[in-house]
Amino acid sequence: MAHRAAVNASPLILLARGGLIRLLNLAAPEVVVPLAVAEEVRRRGESDPTVRALAENPWLVVSEIAVPALIQAWDLGPGESSVLAYAHAHPETLAVLDDLAARRCAVTLGIPVRGTLGLVILAKKRGEIRAARPLLEALRRGGLYLSDAVLNAALALVDE
Repeated sequence: MAHRAAVNASPLILLARGGLIRLLNLAAPEVVVPLAVAEEVRRRGESDPTVRALAENPWLVVSEIAVPALIQAWDLGPGESSVLAYAHAHPETLAVLDDLAARRCAVTLGIPVRGTLGLVILAKKRGEIRAARPLLEALRRGGLYLSDAVLNAALALVDE
């Protein structure tokens, strides 16, 4: 487990919508939500489950983050850039991102990265959930892009 994690909007939204916000806590005991991500989420309105998750979970810590030129050069969105900036400045921080370009940046910069899919697989490996497939199928219906090939390869890792 990482000392802390930093999460982007899409994993946060997908997990909150699916009632799975607790899976973020498997990544780290403290999860940083960059201010840029929190602002994006809060625009969804107070009734949104992600907005409620931010308010109800003290381990989700909103933090303002300056993005250095090294990460700005990747031309990512403000949320992805902030997550990567935080993780880059704080070694042993896991970046939780689904965006492929942001994940490529993380790998290039040596930042540990995991996506929503990886959190579900981790939960299955740790015995926190009984089966990964139903959750992943629900997350796909909720907007998580996973090809059948990627889904099946991940499920094979947990014997499903």
